[in-house]
Amino acid sequence: MAKKSTTRKSRSAATKSSSSGASASKSRTPSPAAQLKTIDRELVKLINERLKLTISELQGLTDRRDIWFDPDLERELWERLEGFNKGPVNRDVLKSIFREILSSAREQVKEVRIAYLGPQFSFTHLAALEKFGRTAVLIPVNSIASVFEEVNKGHAEYGIVPIENSTDGRIVDTLDMFTRLPLRICGEVQIEVHHNLLSRSPRSEISEIYSKPQALSQCRDWLARSMPQAKLYDVTSTSTAAALAQTKPGAAAIASRQAAVQYGLEIVAESIEDNAHNVTRFAIIGDQETKPTGRDRTALLLQIPHSPGSLTDALNAFKLNKINLTWIESFPLRGPETGYLFFLDFEGHSKDAKIKKALTLLEKKAVRLEVLGSYPRSEVSQ
Repeated sequence: MAKKSTTRKSRSAATKSSSSGASASKSRTPSPAAQLKTIDRELVKLINERLKLTISELQGLTDRRDIWFDPDLERELWERLEGFNKGPVNRDVLKSIFREILSSAREQVKEVRIAYLGPQFSFTHLAALEKFGRTAVLIPVNSIASVFEEVNKGHAEYGIVPIENSTDGRIVDTLDMFTRLPLRICGEVQIEVHHNLLSRSPRSEISEIYSKPQALSQCRDWLARSMPQAKLYDVTSTSTAAALAQTKPGAAAIASRQAAVQYGLEIVAESIEDNAHNVTRFAIIGDQETKPTGRDRTALLLQIPHSPGSLTDALNAFKLNKINLTWIESFPLRGPETGYLFFLDFEGHSKDAKIKKALTLLEKKAVRLEVLGSYPRSEVSQ
């Protein structure tokens, strides 16, 4: 009997020992907070190492002008990240993190100034952040013409301006400035534009709505249906509208979510644009000449004789060379001369063989022909 008692005691001791070991093991597992600290320490270390290596790589380029416009570098990086990313981090979130690292490295190698249609948190400002990141020197100006002037005078290396919208079409002020100043298009940014009704007043008390004309136009059906009692007022930008709504009782603005945060406004109604896929394309202007990527656009200005059939004859150059003409706009010539100036946008790079052939044919038909630039097509950012 004593033997059995001893055996039971041994088993009980073993069980206690095992239980004690499991408890000790659990206590040795770091808490989530401790794990986060360890990961954060490693992330900061790796980000700094990544930044240093990127700076070294950029400093090794023979032509420093390629630093801010190297589509191959960016495309390879985004493709690599997509291959590595198994989730749950969102693709656009991951891209924005690495964009800031790349932008910071570029800025330390070559500082650039970018003029944009301001003020801060206008949609053009958001497009500038999308392309250049927060470390670039972003200079807000009050008109599209001023963006062109800043770049033309050398006060900024690049400018960014809206060029077309999927709802309203062309941005007349931008296309007009290309006829006035000898600047090139060296890049583009496309962003989905979601408009929101912002105010400090309840919806029932809103009597005035402010925004830039394009934003009001892109929301005209919603406004007529949902806010018929409110008067609409044009201002120079969506950010200016948000600033007014911040201080004026009964006033609202149509602007971005970022503007709501910046100006302390409530989002009374979100995504009020009439077109759910409302995309604005922004042109980056400067004197940078970009290399062919195989996924390019070319833009040009064309003046032809003001005579029957001359436009058809000129455009035949695109058909003969199987070039996809994606956009054409016309403007009456200034002064006493009768006729039109055409803005054309098409797929391909000016250094591509078939584009060269088409341009040669166009020159024979043209009174005036100016290639505004070839540049990589961009994806639409959310």
